[in-house]
Amino acid sequence: MSLEFNKGFAAVLTAGIVFMGAGVVGSQLVKPHRLHEPAITLGAVAPTAAPAAAPAALEPIGPVLAAANADNGRAIAGRVCGSCHTFNEGGRSGVGPNLYGIVGANHAHVAGFNYSAGMKAKSDQPWDYEALNTFIAGPARAIPGTRMAYAGMNSTAQRADLIAFLRSLSANPAPLP
Repeated sequence: MSLEFNKGFAAVLTAGIVFMGAGVVGSQLVKPHRLHEPAITLGAVAPTAAPAAAPAALEPIGPVLAAANADNGRAIAGRVCGSCHTFNEGGRSGVGPNLYGIVGANHAHVAGFNYSAGMKAKSDQPWDYEALNTFIAGPARAIPGTRMAYAGMNSTAQRADLIAFLRSLSANPAPLP
């Protein structure tokens, strides 16, 4: 062994002994003591508020879809959905599944994508306009246990624009309601 190795080993050993010694000396200088009674007492617990009311039902998306703008929906999708989803035909799935042909397809329909148990439980149900509206408004409320980490979209007009764009992602777009 070289002299340099011995110096390095001695430095590490000395540092360890110093830190260990500091811990022993510190515990002798500062002795913890337990309180016999709590330092802070809390008053009586206030009664809890009544549970929050269920969120208001969403207005039907069908009438709003007639005036929806798919170009606005494309911009919304790029801004809100594009980091996780792809939209091209035959495109790969990312964090979320590819959304080409989503309107009218069943839930959890993209082969090879690892869907949550909640989404798989709805695999026999189609993504119709109302199902998409409900899911986009609040994914966790629509399908408990979903892995989609998106809080939801409050604006009915923006949801309609987004759904109009998703409808356009098909060789044969589904008819409007």
